[in-house]
Amino acid sequence: MSALARLTAVRCILAAALTLAIGCFGLPVMAQQPQAQGFQTIAPFAVVMDFDTRTVLFEKAADDLMAPASTAKMMTAEVIFRELAESRLKLEDEFIISENAWRKGGGAAGGSTMFAAVNSKVRVEDLLRGLIIDSGNDAAIALAEGLAGSEEAFAALMNKRAKEIGLTRSTFTNPWGRGDPGQRVTPRDMAMLAAHIIQTYPDRYKLFSERDFTWNKVKQQNRNPLLTMDIGADGLKTGNIEESGFGLVGSAIQGGQRVIVVVNGLKTANDRKDEARKLIQWGLRSFEKKVLFNAGDVIGYAKVYGGESFEAPLVANGPVTVLIPRGSVERLAAKIVYQGPLIAPVEEGKEVAHLKISRGSLQALDVPLKTQAAVESGPLWRRALDAALELGYGVIRKSFSKS
Repeated sequence: MSALARLTAVRCILAAALTLAIGCFGLPVMAQQPQAQGFQTIAPFAVVMDFDTRTVLFEKAADDLMAPASTAKMMTAEVIFRELAESRLKLEDEFIISENAWRKGGGAAGGSTMFAAVNSKVRVEDLLRGLIIDSGNDAAIALAEGLAGSEEAFAALMNKRAKEIGLTRSTFTNPWGRGDPGQRVTPRDMAMLAAHIIQTYPDRYKLFSERDFTWNKVKQQNRNPLLTMDIGADGLKTGNIEESGFGLVGSAIQGGQRVIVVVNGLKTANDRKDEARKLIQWGLRSFEKKVLFNAGDVIGYAKVYGGESFEAPLVANGPVTVLIPRGSVERLAAKIVYQGPLIAPVEEGKEVAHLKISRGSLQALDVPLKTQAAVESGPLWRRALDAALELGYGVIRKSFSKS
């Protein structure tokens, strides 16, 4: 067989890949689903995530939409933290407590409030404490109006930032968690948001652990019940409205391991406290760490169209580590997912795929993958051959879709 014939045969095989290319392989690590260990929660929505590896240790309705209530204020805080980090905002800047903020979020409104006086000027630093510690609706609205001019404009900033940090399924319509059919998040997204805040703004994150805050001569305790327990908890936010039930996004660290917990939909504040504590303690004691790939290891390949090479090697940004239950008995499964084939030229270091690792029905890990090396455009004849093959495959796909 000639070199051209061999190349054509190889290309025909590669052309059989779907446009959404998925490579599946097994990993030589045994793992057991949390449910198989008899672990349960009464929370309708729940996620436990290891912070360092981003391994999901437990999930229940993790990708279902839910009302965030006041946990939406985490996204409000993230937008403000970002503005401070980019020096577009300063802690000593002052925002006015508008009549809108006072009427909707003040004491007379009946919700959580920092008791800021109408038409008063309050520093951003104090509004952040009112937002995070007191869960003040007035503080959230004042921050939104002060930065963006209106709650609606601020919600647009929230959604923009949410997409930038990978919250793919969550949508925000207001900065304080008011009930709204359009304001919905997923437990997985909220765990990712918590991890992002902890990692990106370590100094600002300390606000979530402050036990109390006094404003306008009113001293209020932090609403996070985990902070008073001896479990290493140091944040984040609670929430409760009629359509959400009682919810919480929390984090705790023990022995160098940090876990993030999300619960929502519970019937009472005590249920919220008990279930969150149970999930945290379980997550901290029931798992061990396994390195699946070292930094720089080629994890897989993405097919390339019209390039000097047929494929591009894929690597992660660092070691790929997963937490598995102690005494595990089941095999992890993994797949590489990308939109392909990639079109040459392909840059080195470009994020093009994700490594998704699952344990039964549980998606334990989702790791971005980037190209290890560049793939330059191939010669004209190779590009023409790829074009012909892609055209032919398109015809085949179309005929199958009609059958």
